[in-house]
Amino acid sequence: MSDLVASTQAWIAETLASPWQIVAIIASAIAIALVVIGSFVKTMIPLRWLAVGGNVGFVIYGALHPSIVMLILNAALLPINIVRAVQMVRLTRRVRAATRHRDGSGIWLKPYMVRTKRKAGEILFHKGDQADHLYFLVDGRIELVEIGAFIEPGTMFGAIAFFAPDHSRTLTARCATKCTVLTIDESTLKQLYYQNPEFGFELMAQVAGGLTADKQRLEERLAHPPPAAPAPAAADR
Repeated sequence: MSDLVASTQAWIAETLASPWQIVAIIASAIAIALVVIGSFVKTMIPLRWLAVGGNVGFVIYGALHPSIVMLILNAALLPINIVRAVQMVRLTRRVRAATRHRDGSGIWLKPYMVRTKRKAGEILFHKGDQADHLYFLVDGRIELVEIGAFIEPGTMFGAIAFFAPDHSRTLTARCATKCTVLTIDESTLKQLYYQNPEFGFELMAQVAGGLTADKQRLEERLAHPPPAAPAPAAADR
C-alpha cells in the first residue's frame, strides 16, 4: 500500500510539474464527462455533438500524454461524428422549412436518397407489394395504374404503405416515360424517423396529404360519374 501511495504521489507531482500534462488530464476529464452525459441523451443531434467533444478531448490527451492508440482512434472517429452531426442539423433545418412553407415535395430528403434511371414502362411497385422504399420523382411521369392518375416531377410518393396495417402498396406505379427517380430504403427511413422527431411529423403530413388527395379524387369521381354505356338494341321480333 505504501508503494502504491508513493507511486501515486510521484505521478501527481510529475503531472503538475508539466503544464502540458495538466492540459492533457483536464482534456481527458472533460472527454470522459461528455461520454457519460452522452449515455443519457435520447436524441441523435446532441449525442453526435457530445461525441465530437469527447473525441476532441481524447485527441488532445492522446497527443500530449502521449497515447498513440487513443490519438489514432479518436482522430478517426472525429470527422465521422462531425459529418453525421452536420447532416442531422441540415435535415432538421430542411424539415422545419418544409413545415413552415408546407413543402410537400420531400426535397429535404434528397441527401439521403439514391438516384436511379428508369425505362418507360418499368414497374416501380405493384399493388399488394410490401413497402421497402420511398420515392421522389426528379423528371418524367409515373402513372398510378389503377386510378389513371399521374405523378409529376418534384413529388415524393410511396409513403402511405409504410403506415398501412399490412405494409403493402395500395396502387401500382409504372413509368409512363423515361424517369429519374430518387429512392430511400426503409431502414434509412426508420433511422431518420426515430432520430429526428420533426422528420417524423413531416412524414406523417406527407401521408395525410396523399390520403386527402385520394379522397378528393374519389369525391370527384362520385360527383361526375362516367356516362353509362348505351344499352344493346332489342332484337327484332
